[in-house]
Amino acid sequence: MRIIVLGAAAGGGLPQWNCGCGNCNAARAGRIPALTQSSVAVSADGRAWAILNASPDIRAQLAATPALHPTGLRDMPLHSVLVTNGDIDHVAGLLTLRESQAFALYATPAIHEVLAANPMLAALREDLVPRRTVALDRTVNLAPGLSATLFAVPGKVPLYQEGAVVETGLVGETTVGVELAANGRRALYVPGCADLPDWLTQRIAGADLLMFDGTLWEDNEMIRMGLGQKTGRRMGHMPVVDSLAALRDVPVGRRVFVHMNNSNPLTDPASRQTRDAEASGWQIGRDGMEITL
Repeated sequence: MRIIVLGAAAGGGLPQWNCGCGNCNAARAGRIPALTQSSVAVSADGRAWAILNASPDIRAQLAATPALHPTGLRDMPLHSVLVTNGDIDHVAGLLTLRESQAFALYATPAIHEVLAANPMLAALREDLVPRRTVALDRTVNLAPGLSATLFAVPGKVPLYQEGAVVETGLVGETTVGVELAANGRRALYVPGCADLPDWLTQRIAGADLLMFDGTLWEDNEMIRMGLGQKTGRRMGHMPVVDSLAALRDVPVGRRVFVHMNNSNPLTDPASRQTRDAEASGWQIGRDGMEITL
């Protein structure tokens, strides 16, 4: 199985267009790597690819990834796109993929309902981009030799669907992880997760690779830095300091944090937090990172 991290940042990317925090300014100056928004590409054979989450940066991500370049006049190695929730940073890129290109679009019924409610997404012609509904814990084939099973993880509805009361530990079809299988290898992609109950750590155990939610280092990070009024858990994301502890003794081949907010010190390769995470056996996702299992 071959995996390419197309984008390792959370919504807004690094630098975020309207943010003057230390990390964003360092990325603008080239002192730390810039990161585009959350997406990965996966293949069983290096020729046929599936993309997990279509970020707003997908045009630049495709251009930066030779494995995903056109193979003919209008031929692409892209077989499918799967989205793990309805968040804007995971679905807005679908509008970029409207250029009469055939691929299958996979999501749970709840996420497809959200997409269908947006009239702009009618630009993705259903005769070229069939909507494939995926039930939880049922296996589908995303590309030749590559299967995926969606499973519920604790989370919340997208920001634009929030009401007066927001439940941040919903377990159902609105936020899912992806279990990928190819050539006898198993990888899990969980870019958004609010908690790690025992049943979820049991599912993770034994995976060859875990790509996990690294949005914030600390729960009150954005409040402390003056960047927002919400904690990480209020946004549906478990802080890294807690997931490090929860996953410390869970057997996993490789561990990679993805979906990092611009405030997160993990975006700085030289930070103390990056050194601490790496000392705990984690890698920090970077755009263009390639993993072969």
